[in-house]
Amino acid sequence: MTNLEKYDSVFIDVLEIEQSDLTDSLEYQSIDTWDSVAHMALIAELEDLFDISLEMDDVIDFGSYKTGIKTLEKYDVKF
Repeated sequence: MTNLEKYDSVFIDVLEIEQSDLTDSLEYQSIDTWDSVAHMALIAELEDLFDISLEMDDVIDFGSYKTGIKTLEKYDVKF
């Protein structure tokens, strides 16, 4: 499984969405299931999956599906 597939699976599982929902327009609070609780669940799952610890600024800036990829790349996660 590629890192992108792993990343996608976290979004699908935590936000209870379909693969087709994973677009550049998917943003924090753009869907009902991506609220503050789900946001922290996403962060926790991604940190566990990729064995990283995001800085608070990165957690706050992690505001979209697309931004999340760029954020994880800062922690040497290759996509």
